[in-house]
Amino acid sequence: MPLAAPKLDDRLFQELVDEAKKRIPHYTSEWTDHNVSDPGVTLIELFAWLTETTLYRLNRVPERHYVKFMEMLGVTLKAPVPAKAPVTFWLSALVEANVVIPAGTEVASTQTETEQSIVFTTDDEFTITAPLFKQVLSETMGQGKSDFRLAPRLGALEMGLTEQQQFRVFSETPQVGDALYFGFENDLSHHILRFEMAWNNAGGRGPNPDLPPYVWEAATSNPDRPWLPCFAETDTTRALNGNGRVQIHLPRMGQQAVNGQKLHWVRVRVKEITRSEREEGMKPYTGSPLLRKVNVSTHGGIIMTTHAQAIRDEFLGQSDGSAGQRFHLQVTPILERRPGEHLLVYVSGEGPQTWTEVKDFADSYSDNRHYTLDNVTGELRFGPAIRQPDGAMKLYGAIPPRGANLIFKQYRYGGGEEGNVEAGIINTLKTAIPYVSRVSNREPAWGGLDEETLEDAMVRAPKIMRHRDRAVTAADYEDLALQTPGVTVGRVKCLQPEPSEGGRVAPGQVYVLIIPRTRKPEGYLTPEMLQPDETDIEKLTTFLDERRLLTTRLFVRAPAYRWVAARVRLRANPDAPQTTVEQEILARLYRFLNPLTGGPRGEGWPFGRELFLSDVYQSLQGTPNVQFIRSVELFIVEPGSGPPTESEPVESVEVVAHGIIASGRHEVAFI
Repeated sequence: MPLAAPKLDDRLFQELVDEAKKRIPHYTSEWTDHNVSDPGVTLIELFAWLTETTLYRLNRVPERHYVKFMEMLGVTLKAPVPAKAPVTFWLSALVEANVVIPAGTEVASTQTETEQSIVFTTDDEFTITAPLFKQVLSETMGQGKSDFRLAPRLGALEMGLTEQQQFRVFSETPQVGDALYFGFENDLSHHILRFEMAWNNAGGRGPNPDLPPYVWEAATSNPDRPWLPCFAETDTTRALNGNGRVQIHLPRMGQQAVNGQKLHWVRVRVKEITRSEREEGMKPYTGSPLLRKVNVSTHGGIIMTTHAQAIRDEFLGQSDGSAGQRFHLQVTPILERRPGEHLLVYVSGEGPQTWTEVKDFADSYSDNRHYTLDNVTGELRFGPAIRQPDGAMKLYGAIPPRGANLIFKQYRYGGGEEGNVEAGIINTLKTAIPYVSRVSNREPAWGGLDEETLEDAMVRAPKIMRHRDRAVTAADYEDLALQTPGVTVGRVKCLQPEPSEGGRVAPGQVYVLIIPRTRKPEGYLTPEMLQPDETDIEKLTTFLDERRLLTTRLFVRAPAYRWVAARVRLRANPDAPQTTVEQEILARLYRFLNPLTGGPRGEGWPFGRELFLSDVYQSLQGTPNVQFIRSVELFIVEPGSGPPTESEPVESVEVVAHGIIASGRHEVAFI
């Protein structure tokens, strides 16, 4: 049962008025007109209103005590979180030399008469390089094995092959898995490549030129996912059957050995056509495309940006030499500091002193150059002087000498939900860079959060009292993981398995399973969206490692996803558009079979819970404009895949304790 906060005085306005009227005969017996229109009654009501206001402020005293208690615990409001967006920097012309995009380059949305521009800055330096084209080869899938064939020498391929020299890139009758490889000596991660190609018009027979049956992929150094799909922005080759160009956006790449050559590879691979793609009009190849010419060039780069602006070398004032001094930064709220963002103290006759920011002064001594900085208010404080029981004064942290100049070298401000802009909004380059003509964000920015409110901090206080910044129980690990600075976690689960006799699970082993936060968690989530960033895993591991017990072995990782896909056969109402019904069915399936928003309670699919076919039926009950559901088939699939055509459906899907359900590509069939 929750504790009810007592009211120090619970009298209301009308009760105060009635009480005053009852005292009139005792003090003024000749006053008999107690109507509302009487001037005396009006004065009574006025003073009753003033008294009620005073009582309201008095009743807020317990809340003030609670806030002061939180301050004593060291609870501060969390700073806003800046949104992030990948921004494309487009080159104005082909260049052979490197184009460097410095860190801190500012890009923004368009400023209007009523709205200020929203500014983003690049996180790190990025270099756009020309591709070092090295090799072209093809892979054909034989019976149980693949065969590689080298293309003609690269110089001839770039100049153009004759009809007799043209290169067959796939099998004579292309099979799923056939691929054409392009090898590069240099790393082209996050570059935009353009392939200028010439093909034999009569070569690649069969496919729909508007729906080519292939996918572009880039090699990585991750053994679990050796190839990642590329976004093909432009393809005018008519399914590799005519002269044209292909422009693709590359993800993070890595070296990989293909046919004995360790290069950075990009390939175009014949894909398996799903049932929905076949219904849309995608057709397979009946003959292999014939390559006659290819040239590769770089047309830009994709750089991660943050909704933030930097202030450099801000003068705070001069020290008066006293303990507990306070200064304020000019622009707030302030984002979490990065390396190089700190306070400099200039003492006359000496060089600048670098001071270190700390959370509090509990472990600071008189010679430690420490300070604290509040992210929300921008208040910078130096250590206090506390009188000890013997009367001596103890300094918690050093104090800048009298007359020393205080300069904050750099800090960033910004953040908040206003940075979650849609695609195409970031279109202005505020910092001129040679050979860069324009910028754009192909994907929307997301991740921005406003600063924490006082009410949210008051809810967080009991958790802080429980774990006291130490991880012992599973709930402690989960609470601390959500509080890790600089990490956006959508969901976390801690497992502490029992030790096994064979030694597979050692005593004290703790697994922290994290699922990253996504922009639209209720929709279809790709495998890449559900994999936590390596940097976030490192930050979580470091943060929790400092707070775990000495005998605990900590592992931070993603859960074991169990990918499932459903095929639903139903009949819609005659007057309902099938497209609308299909979208509603798919939306329900993706929302229910979801690690972030799924499950019976809508809080994410429970870890380790088995999925039954009846669960899917239940999630589809009451769908508008559906006469009946004939059948639901459930399949265990590969990540991101749809229902297979040959596999048998299952009645249930078992999930291990550290596993969770995730959606593949669902299908809807109308009868």
